Amino acid sequence: MNRNLLIALIVIGNLAVDQLSKIWVRANFIYGETKELIGDKFVMQYVENKGAFLGMGSDMNPTLHFILLKLLPLLVLLYVVYYIVKTKSLDKLSLIAFSCIVGGGLANVIDRFLFSSVTDFFFIDLGGVFKTGIFNVADVAVTTGMFMLIFSNFIMKKKKDTSN
Repeated sequence: MNRNLLIALIVIGNLAVDQLSKIWVRANFIYGETKELIGDKFVMQYVENKGAFLGMGSDMNPTLHFILLKLLPLLVLLYVVYYIVKTKSLDKLSLIAFSCIVGGGLANVIDRFLFSSVTDFFFIDLGGVFKTGIFNVADVAVTTGMFMLIFSNFIMKKKKDTSN
């Protein structure tokens, strides 16, 4: 498959799945409504996050909010797109990882520009073992991409170490 087509499909796919899930939640949930998916371990709860990760920055002044939560993330994501398109030596796993990060990141930036908040709705609580904040599909794409990058770098380092 063409490299740039792969990038576009992953970015657009992540963005589309995220935006469609948010449209569905906004249409079918009342703000704050909770529905159990797997008991109280995996729950959907509709919230609008005006800040960044875990709501941080939700109360900052409007100019700073625009710069730090809208403009800067958009510019960084555009740079990442430029980087992955231009860097032909990037391994396939890293390419996919960066594309997931861009797709998820753009999906949340779109929310911030259109609604001044990000729609979140998933929550996991494994009874003290593991508990998340409320998140969305875009967050899963970004997190998955980050883990893939770490894994890719670990593999590449191992390959370099064994070839020396």
